[in-house]
Amino acid sequence: MLRILTCLTVEHDLRLVLLAALICFLSCYVAVTLTQRAQAAKGMARNLWLGAAGTSSGFGIWATHFIAMLAYDPGVVMGFGMELTLVSLGVAIVVTTIGLAVATYVPGRSAAVAGGLLLGAGVTSMHYIGMAALEVPGTLHWDLAYVTASVVCAGLFGALALVFCMRPQARLRDRALATVLMALGVVSLHFTAMTAVTVTPGLVPVSDDTILSVGLMAPLIAVVAFSLLFTGLTAAVFARQAELAANESMRQFAMLVQGVKDYAIYMLDPDGRVANWNGGAERNKGYKAHEIVGQHFSRFYSEEDRAAGVPEQALAIAREEGKYENEGWRYRKDGSRFWANVVMDAIYDTGGTLVGYAKITKDVTKEKADADRLAEVTKNLDLALENMSQGLCLFDKDERLLLANKRYSEIFGFPEGRIRPGMTLREIVDQGVADVFVDPEVWQPRARDMYARRRAAIQANDGGVIVEKLASGISVQLRYRTLPDGAWVATYEDVSERLRSEEQISFLARHDSLTGLPNRASFNNRLEADLDSAKRFGGKVAAIGIDLDKFKEINDTRGHAAGDEVLMTLSKRMQACLEADETVARFGGDEFAAAKRFEDVSDLHDFIQRLEACLHEEIRIDGYDIKPGASLGVAIYPQDADNLEALLNNADLAMYRAKEALTERVCFYEVSMDEAARSRRLIANDLWQAVERNELQLHYQVQKAVTTGDTIGYEVLLRWHHPMRGTIPPGEFIPIAEECGAILPIGEWVLREACREAATWDNDHKIAVNLSPVQLGNADVADLVHRVLLDTGLSPHRLELEITESTIIGDKERALQTLRRIKAFGVTIAIDDFGTGYSSLETLRAFPFDKIKLDRSFMSEVEASPEAKAIIRAILALGQTLRVPVLAEGVETRSQLDILLDEGCDEAQGYFLGRPVPVERIRTGPEASEAA
Repeated sequence: MLRILTCLTVEHDLRLVLLAALICFLSCYVAVTLTQRAQAAKGMARNLWLGAAGTSSGFGIWATHFIAMLAYDPGVVMGFGMELTLVSLGVAIVVTTIGLAVATYVPGRSAAVAGGLLLGAGVTSMHYIGMAALEVPGTLHWDLAYVTASVVCAGLFGALALVFCMRPQARLRDRALATVLMALGVVSLHFTAMTAVTVTPGLVPVSDDTILSVGLMAPLIAVVAFSLLFTGLTAAVFARQAELAANESMRQFAMLVQGVKDYAIYMLDPDGRVANWNGGAERNKGYKAHEIVGQHFSRFYSEEDRAAGVPEQALAIAREEGKYENEGWRYRKDGSRFWANVVMDAIYDTGGTLVGYAKITKDVTKEKADADRLAEVTKNLDLALENMSQGLCLFDKDERLLLANKRYSEIFGFPEGRIRPGMTLREIVDQGVADVFVDPEVWQPRARDMYARRRAAIQANDGGVIVEKLASGISVQLRYRTLPDGAWVATYEDVSERLRSEEQISFLARHDSLTGLPNRASFNNRLEADLDSAKRFGGKVAAIGIDLDKFKEINDTRGHAAGDEVLMTLSKRMQACLEADETVARFGGDEFAAAKRFEDVSDLHDFIQRLEACLHEEIRIDGYDIKPGASLGVAIYPQDADNLEALLNNADLAMYRAKEALTERVCFYEVSMDEAARSRRLIANDLWQAVERNELQLHYQVQKAVTTGDTIGYEVLLRWHHPMRGTIPPGEFIPIAEECGAILPIGEWVLREACREAATWDNDHKIAVNLSPVQLGNADVADLVHRVLLDTGLSPHRLELEITESTIIGDKERALQTLRRIKAFGVTIAIDDFGTGYSSLETLRAFPFDKIKLDRSFMSEVEASPEAKAIIRAILALGQTLRVPVLAEGVETRSQLDILLDEGCDEAQGYFLGRPVPVERIRTGPEASEAA
């Protein structure tokens, strides 16, 4: 050791020794730093860092040795051979690089030791080769012990240095220790080896041609060494800064990835196993990192997808195409599923080797539901658009078509595909018109006019409607609606059928639906116009009321279809016979009206004769000849009335007069008719108050058994004592009461009063009350009878209701049903005035009447007319056959009563047996003992 110190202090220039030590330390630090950079790098980057480390450290160590050699003073002239000096440099660089590569590429401490020994071998080889390049005038002698010690120091310190340098997660302390140990290895080798050498002077000359100048080489080598080491340190510093920046970027990126909660972001290894896991993945899929890392990502798929190899296909696509993107169902840890958008990118290192996959998954279940709903809405809108009954077009502000449905082309007759988005309105109009009118001289001006109308409607922006009739005959309604951005929507509707329907409705509003004749409203308008014209220009106007005769009989006997045929036939006849200024209308049922403007009355008579000819000519229906006939009433403006309402009213009055007359079919209005009508209206008004004023009174006419003369009951007859007109006969006010509806309250009063009175009698005599057709047609007549019987306490079998056959002929089924309900109470039903009117045997068969009342007209002729007597005998025989008693009305003489007795009549009623009297007369008269 003392010898080594002596060599260091005596035989060396300390200034150069310090310079060599500095270069040694820097070169060792650069070697350690760059080696650690190589350890952290991969691929080509690792090779570059190792090359830089080997070159820098080898040159630095060589420079250390060479400068230290220049500091050595053996006491003789000294020089260096160039070839061996350069070889020593090359050996230092190559062997040092190999040692560092072994420690870097081969993992483990053993590799680090091996690399350190190689490093020491490189330093040793470099030193002794450099010593071999030493040229002195003498001989070199070596101490083998020191030589061995130098080799051991180089290998030991080199191995220790790389062990600390290659530690995982090496810290600054490890780097400093590795630098010191590596520097000790170099220094100990050099000075121990220099101690081992002894120079013996001799006469060997030194060639100046091969000797390097010591004064020149020391500073030159130092500058080169410092430059190279500075370059290496600078690269290491920049690399470290880049590494720190990258680490910071990676740290921030990792924080970002971990902080993302809406996306599952994670890595897969090349086999598809999960390599890492962020918070978004945990939130979306339910797995914690320790539960899923290392597991294959196929567990996120359904069993069906796994069986079909879908996960492997996704990896293959990402591997082959660089990226895989798809959507589908993925499954969470708890088994629930979500619709996922998946993006998978293949990740390669700098050498092109697949290192794994970056996978991003987003739960888009809500977005998919929204998209599905939107798609469904869009689908429905498309279906609605293509199946709507209207054509629809959408144009932009530049008049270019954006959208048109199929119905638009159908309405305008365009072939499929002819109308395309991008066409202008003008082009569409031109094509549509050119398809109809081939000649350009024809279609061009028409298209120009049509386009101008369309533009005017669009610019009006009032939602107005245009109706155009196309050459095909259809009518199209065009409606435009402008949008805020200048675009517009146009709808096109085929309104041909609607217009026809409206025309039909308008026609039906003014005409009768069965006959096609003008109705009342249309007739009134025409008549009003004729009256205005007559007022202005003079002339006369006749209004004619027409009512068919026996039309009800036609309906009843031939059916309603035959009745309709009669109405239509007569309407056609009358319409065919009309001339100028003449009109005919149907008001309803069998009621017609006609009007004519005329100057000469002969023209009016000619018109009436033509109408009569039409109305009285026979009609053949189903093999039967029907002669309808009609009654006509005529009122003339201005002599009979000066306004429409009065004129029609007076025509009706004249028509009713004609209908009542036996010999006249045409009646002209007279003032007396109006007076009669006014009188009927007054009577009708008074009838409504007759019950409240206590003006009505009941009279009773006795009914007796023909064979015994016993009283069997009374017919209740109504009398009206008017305070101004006196007693009004029933035949006069009953029809009016039926017309105005007053018969309902009057009939209820009669029924209730008669039952109340009869309930006070102490005998079982019946009371017979007549029912009007209006009463029977009322829905609650059966309930009324039931209430009256309950209220008055009269036994139902003491009440007999009399009806005529005409009462039930209107709605026979309903009337008979009502009578059956009444009969079920125990009330008896009698058919009145039998033998006149219809006297249908079908009516007797359809309902079990309790009594037949023979009309009084037969009794007035029975004494002088064998025919009347025969009819009475036949009716009596019919009653006996049906086991229904027959009552003869109108018995006024003893002879008539004897005939009834001889013929076997059951009951009789008439003046001979007793006149109608008030109830007080019954109680005090000759029949008092029987009546009360």
